[in-house]
Amino acid sequence: MSKNFLSLIAFLIAAFSLVLLVYRHHLVATSPLFIGIQIAAVLLMIWSRLTFGLRSFHASASTSEGKLVTKGPYHYLRHPIYASIIYFTWAGQIQSPTFLSLGLAIIATVALLVRMILEEEFLREKYPEYTQYMRDTKRIIPFVV
Repeated sequence: MSKNFLSLIAFLIAAFSLVLLVYRHHLVATSPLFIGIQIAAVLLMIWSRLTFGLRSFHASASTSEGKLVTKGPYHYLRHPIYASIIYFTWAGQIQSPTFLSLGLAIIATVALLVRMILEEEFLREKYPEYTQYMRDTKRIIPFVV
């Protein structure tokens, strides 16, 4: 199975899990604290998108043309867009979890992690400096993970 195909499958699994969370009314938070976390996640997503530009959207995790982006939120996180999705998803689960909603959040998180790992393989192949960037920059939680 090719890395591009596996990445596409991971994307579809994550998207399907998130759609099911919306359908079950378990994605959007209702308490002020978790709404605040979700607003911060949306702002991180917007900042990341503006920093990276439109060239970064692919259904598979293949790389796009241009230089390696290490400024803005990419200075603190290797995958701020994926991180913002994970933050938003878990903020909706923590306040009133169910077995199904936790399972869907875990599935979405694992699918996004698969995409991150595959994307990192593509990036290491294209950008020799990415290996050092990986050592210096955490994947989804600044200074931690």
